[in-house]
Amino acid sequence: MLIVPAIDLIDGVCVRLIQGDFQQKTVYSADPIQVAQDFVSAGAQRIHVVDLDGARVGKPQNLSVIERIAAAVSVEIEFGGGLRDSDAVAAAFAAGAQRIVLGTAALTHPEWVSELIATYGDQIVVGIDAKDGLVAVGGWLEQTKVPALELAKQMHSLGVKEIIYTDIKRDGMLSGPNYEALKSLGSTGMKIVASGGISSIEDILNLCQLYDYGVYAAIIGKALYTKQIDLAEAIAKVNCCKEGEK
Repeated sequence: MLIVPAIDLIDGVCVRLIQGDFQQKTVYSADPIQVAQDFVSAGAQRIHVVDLDGARVGKPQNLSVIERIAAAVSVEIEFGGGLRDSDAVAAAFAAGAQRIVLGTAALTHPEWVSELIATYGDQIVVGIDAKDGLVAVGGWLEQTKVPALELAKQMHSLGVKEIIYTDIKRDGMLSGPNYEALKSLGSTGMKIVASGGISSIEDILNLCQLYDYGVYAAIIGKALYTKQIDLAEAIAKVNCCKEGEK
């Protein structure tokens, strides 16, 4: 299980929202670069960065922060938020991202996703954010009637190899992952990253049991900032489990 710490950006600072609600915002650090360095010092091999401003307006707003993070750490940076045309994707890669997460565009312009896959291959990941099993887009501000599993199957048919699944109702709530939804998505045959609601090391260890369903990584946000999960301890325990399996 790869543990991926999250940095969510609004106005260049590190924040967390509750269920994607911009009115329920908590600022945890004015220095996301230091946050990234601290995550790497604790053993992180990948950092998940979301431009919440970009997700809301449809165009990246915090690429300068990505540049500074990329210059400060040597691990893989995964970036999403407002990436809805090829110029924005190219700019994100140029800023230092190694993996791009597409959200709204996956639903609205699937043919473009196919083009990006042809160009960038596995560096393109699709984020599927769902509430009550239905996809939400536009920074979670717009609820659709499209089932998450239906979108996942469509993305798989286009050549997408990996999805990040976020249960919006659980995001920022520390209520535990949606294990059943993750199992359902496993039927697509894609690699799956779990996101939303992870509140304890026990949650992470439970996610390890879903490896046969394609779940290989977990994104953790609020639980790290509130100290409910110690990143170094979590990584060590997951590594111990791997050793035990051998």
